[in-house]
Amino acid sequence: MAGGKALKPPPDRLYGRARGHALRARQEELIETLLPRLRWPERNFAIAPKELWLEVGAGGFEHAEAIAAANPEIGLVACEVFVNCIASLLSRLAPEGVEPTIPPNLRVHDDDARALLRTLPAGSVSRLFLMFPDPWPKARHAKRRFVHPAILAEVARVLRPGGLWRIASDDPTYQQWVEEVFSNAEAFFLLSKSGIRPPDWPPTRYEAKAIKAGRQPHYWTFVVK
Repeated sequence: MAGGKALKPPPDRLYGRARGHALRARQEELIETLLPRLRWPERNFAIAPKELWLEVGAGGFEHAEAIAAANPEIGLVACEVFVNCIASLLSRLAPEGVEPTIPPNLRVHDDDARALLRTLPAGSVSRLFLMFPDPWPKARHAKRRFVHPAILAEVARVLRPGGLWRIASDDPTYQQWVEEVFSNAEAFFLLSKSGIRPPDWPPTRYEAKAIKAGRQPHYWTFVVK
């Protein structure tokens, strides 16, 4: 329930674009040759991670790269279906004429994160990140939002007890939605909420764009009981 109305379960399909402008030949080549070396779970981490962390909707991957670099002992799976964003990451990892540098603890899942969640063992994830997701602002599109009562139940299953879920959004509709949905989420409690990005949260281009446009981001940390 949210807003006093029963919500439709999230559909088993992806919405939105999976591809934007045409990729350059070099980007197409990297998608074909380099992405398979990063694709998870087909390609495992090059380390034995102490914990598994997951980012949903990695966007430009700058947050994922920063998190992985700052926490070399963990394994981070960054989920993103938008191929142009993936191509940008691959281009940074493999500048033309230079041997690719693949972070040993960062992997990419280029399919639906919701379907991935269902395959993960209970209590296998220590942290989940949802940074500036698509707000789907129309009420009839609420079922498309990742923050959804049905998804919360699945996240609560895969997060270990005491595991963290970090969420950031600059959209007023989504901010209100987060408050509403989590108010009925018995599996989680609110650890912190702020209008200022906490110091250990890496910045993203979406955050910078929102602040420049005069929108106020909110940052939440929820803990699974």
